[in-house]
Amino acid sequence: MEKPETLEDFYQKKFNWLPANLQQDMGHFNVFRLEDCIGQGQEPIKYSRRDYYKITLIRGRNVYHYADKSLEVDGPALLFFNPQVPYNWEPLSGDITGYFCIFKEGFFTEKMKGSVSELPPFSPGGKPAYLLGGPQHEQVVQLFQKMLDEIESDYPYKYDLLRNYVMELIHCALKMQPTETLYQHTDAKSRITAIFTELLERQFPIESPTQRFQLRSARDFADQLSVHVNHLNRSIRETTGKTTTEHITERLASEAKALLKHTDWNISEISYALGFEEPAHFNNFFKKQTQLTPSAYRTV
Repeated sequence: MEKPETLEDFYQKKFNWLPANLQQDMGHFNVFRLEDCIGQGQEPIKYSRRDYYKITLIRGRNVYHYADKSLEVDGPALLFFNPQVPYNWEPLSGDITGYFCIFKEGFFTEKMKGSVSELPPFSPGGKPAYLLGGPQHEQVVQLFQKMLDEIESDYPYKYDLLRNYVMELIHCALKMQPTETLYQHTDAKSRITAIFTELLERQFPIESPTQRFQLRSARDFADQLSVHVNHLNRSIRETTGKTTTEHITERLASEAKALLKHTDWNISEISYALGFEEPAHFNNFFKKQTQLTPSAYRTV
């Protein structure tokens, strides 16, 4: 399974620096203005898990892709994301502003009974989007502004205050109904197929013998997408006419051919990079797909 984005990845990608205490601080917390982290020069947001929690106040028109759903959000909204569910978002208008905070489980572990993951907005089966009316929007803006002010302060108990502000955000959401509007490019099955294809292609090209193809089975992809493997298989077959396994096999065989023709890696190195435990397994796979052994294919 593809590794989730870490806090280190986040800071390097957005700011090209790391907080000094990030490695030691398992309860890390920080808060940002959204407009300071998006715009020109920023990489597109990948559809993936993060290994941290995130709460976002966003203004503007956007689509959040969350597990196998796509949530259209137009106007001020409060969104909650957890480390168990992959997501990304696409702006549909040019006036995106707001705030977000990020934190690890440890930020709450020693200060509350139970886990933050058990709270409804963060539960994997929950609904993450809450549209904000005027008074609710103002309340949330004030909480984020308090966070921004407090994170810069020297107050020795500031993280206790910050925890309280986060809990206020959560309770603000719990008093509202989650937004049910779903935005679909065509339908849910097509969306799942598109995300599956993106995840499959993201693993290529294999550029060094130490790189390894990770998502090798339908179950691997279903786990990454947080959907049942049968649902994934049905969606892909009905959308493309091929099984999930056929798509993976064809792409793997294509990459194997490229590596055999365009690198000087030995068969064992190629076998390992493509995720096979033994070269013999790779030989059998390749011969079944091409009617040639890897060595014979290289001489054609």
